[in-house]
Formats: sequence, structure tokens, C-alpha cells
Amino acid sequence: MRFIADLHIHSRYSRATSQEMDIPAIARAARIKGIKLVATGDFTHPRYFASLSEHLKEGDNGLYLYGDTYFILSTEVNNIYSAGGKLRRIHNLIYCPSLKSAQEINKMLARYGRLEVDGRPTVSISSYDLLARVIEIEPRAFIVPAHIWTPWFSLFGSNSGFDSFEDCFGDLADEVFAVETGLSSDPPMNWRLSALDKKTLISNSDAHSPSRLGREANVFNCELDYDTLRTVLKTKDKSRFLFTIEFFPEEGKYHYDGHRNCGVRMSPAEAMLSGNVCPMCRKPLTVGVLHRVEELADRKPDSCPDDVIPFKHLVPLEEIIAEALELGRDTAGVARRYEELIKALGSEFEILMDVPIDDIKRVDARVGEGVERMRKGDVTVEPGYDGVFGVVQVLPGERRRTIEAGQDVKTDDRQMRLF
Repeated sequence: MRFIADLHIHSRYSRATSQEMDIPAIARAARIKGIKLVATGDFTHPRYFASLSEHLKEGDNGLYLYGDTYFILSTEVNNIYSAGGKLRRIHNLIYCPSLKSAQEINKMLARYGRLEVDGRPTVSISSYDLLARVIEIEPRAFIVPAHIWTPWFSLFGSNSGFDSFEDCFGDLADEVFAVETGLSSDPPMNWRLSALDKKTLISNSDAHSPSRLGREANVFNCELDYDTLRTVLKTKDKSRFLFTIEFFPEEGKYHYDGHRNCGVRMSPAEAMLSGNVCPMCRKPLTVGVLHRVEELADRKPDSCPDDVIPFKHLVPLEEIIAEALELGRDTAGVARRYEELIKALGSEFEILMDVPIDDIKRVDARVGEGVERMRKGDVTVEPGYDGVFGVVQVLPGERRRTIEAGQDVKTDDRQMRLF
């Protein structure tokens, strides 16, 4: 069975998250977008755990159901601790096959932090001990380091404290078989680090509102089953893990270096020439993902190792509509046109990947042109930096010519070879 999965989201109980992020609304958004399997997120929060118990129907395959949408039990924890004389900060995703095992994991984690404070709780336990204790409680559980390149709270982030898997997980490093690349990097950037060759790269939305579901996702062709999914990820099975759906990484909010307070955005080369110091205020720049990849990479930019999982760059449909209508993404006009397109043509992912361009143009010529350009990789992106999302443009016009720091991004040979 072919299906799309978004394996990292948050609930209404996480900070800076929409109050609409409950199971019914998440399931509704997943159906509209064409996502069959979605993470619950935040099972560590007591009130959300009660909501999961109330709304979800347990299947016989380690997954849960709300209507016809499947859920995998998941949470993200913020590990902050000292090790080797350094402060370590990393976000880790935890997956498990039952509410019973989730409850036992929660009991363990409650000894290291207040789970009721945030849907993504801060816990004073090392990544090594977290992994060891989680798999002791539930051998079928697994951990995935989240958004591994973001500057703070990640495996390889410039300010997180780690340079390798062994720094983080010690002699349990081989037990970590998948990593999340994050919005500011894409697979080719990760292929430059040979330490990731044996890890499965997954991409997820990290959504804080229903509309952001699926901005990155994974496409599988296998049984909708917890143990099958775990095996596919552990074995990096290309026959059953078809491809990932990616942001253009320049759109991620930590792609370039910069200093948000001064409005300074710099490429890695420019930042290195400045000594990684803001030219306006002389304070340190936030070193972004592209720069950090350059620091740790042991391969050239065009490297493509064997047995990689393919990928596709997409732009969320609402962003294309917003540009076509010259409106803000979160406006009523964009929402109305989105609903019209979904009603006429199918789910969002069907429109972005499968519906013939002529069919889209019959409903909205401008949106159809935008989707056509996106599929060809003919976009311009103003790179994100220091917490500021980048701006992607898929349609030609005056605004495209005025993106002074924009980059013309074309679908490269690697992506063409993979499809």
C-alpha cells in the first residue's frame, strides 16, 4: 500500500502551537492533504495523553485510528544536560507501539522534568540514558534525533554540543537507525556526511498548526503496520521507502547564517570572511545549517552515495495560491481558493504531484502555472536565516525581480536521476 506519512507534529499543549492541534483537527487536515499516517506528537503531556486515550481506537498493528487516519504514538523531548565538560542540547523524537508503553515511558521521564509544563518537555537526562531506558521499557520503541542540523537543540547544530553520533549516543549509536533532516536541509546536503550513510533520512513537518501538516513528509509502499514501518526505517529499504517530500531547504529558517535583530543574512562564505561576526552590531552570527554542513562534510557538494532514498522538492499549495492571488498565506481569500481546488481536484499532494497541469489550469490558470514551475524546479528563494523563514517564489513577475538576495534554484541532476 502506498501512503504518505508525517512523523513529527505537535499538539495544542506545546508552546507557540495552535489551539486547533487536537486529534479531530489533525485527522481532518491529514485527509485534506492526502496524509494517511501522522504522528500524534506530545504523548508525554498528561492532558494530551488523556485526549489520545479518548479519541484514538487501537488497531491490531501497533498503530491507532481516528476515522480513516492512522496515528503513530510519538513525542519530542528536549534533552539538556552536561557531558564531557560541555552543555548538551538536543531534541529527540520517541516512537512506541502502545499507550501502555507510552505511559511507562512517561513515568520514567517524569523523574527528569515536569511533563505538564510543555508538550515538548525539557528533561535532564542524556541522550544515551534516554535511549537505553526507552528501549528497556519497550524494545519495539525507537528514537530519532530531530531536525539534526538546526543551530540549537540538535545532533549536529552549531550550538548544540555534538560533532558525531558517538558524542551523543556513545556505544548505543548503532541503535539510532533514522534521523530527521529538518526544514533547512535536504538529502543532498546530508549525503555530504559519510557518517549518515547507514542512517535512514526522514523528513517531517514539525507542524504547529493544521495547515502546516505535510510541508515535509515521507512516502512509503508497505503495510500500514508499526513493526513494518520500523523495519523499513531500520533497514533503509528502498523498495518500500519510495521518497521524501522536501521543502526547498533555502526556505527553512536556519539555512543561511545571520543576525535577525540586525536584519543581516549572509552566505557561509560571507560569514567566514567576517569571522562569523555581525557587521552591524559586532555580535556573533547564528551559524546556519548550510555553514554547519560545510564544517562537518567529508564529501564534495555533488556527492551521491549508493543506496540513497530519493526525494522531491515541493512548495505547499497555500503558498502557491497566496502568490497567485497576491495575498498573505493565512488569509480568507487563500483559504477559499484552497478549498475550491481541493473540492475540484483531490487532496493537496495529488494536486502538487499527480494531477495533470491542464486540469489545474482549468480551475485556476495562475495556480496551475505555479505548480508547473514548481514541478520543474523553476523557483527563486530568498534564504532563511536566524529564525526567519526564507521566501520562495514560483511565479514570474515584479516581486521575483525584487528579491535581491534570491537564488535561482533548479531541479538538479541528482533529483532527475532519482526519478
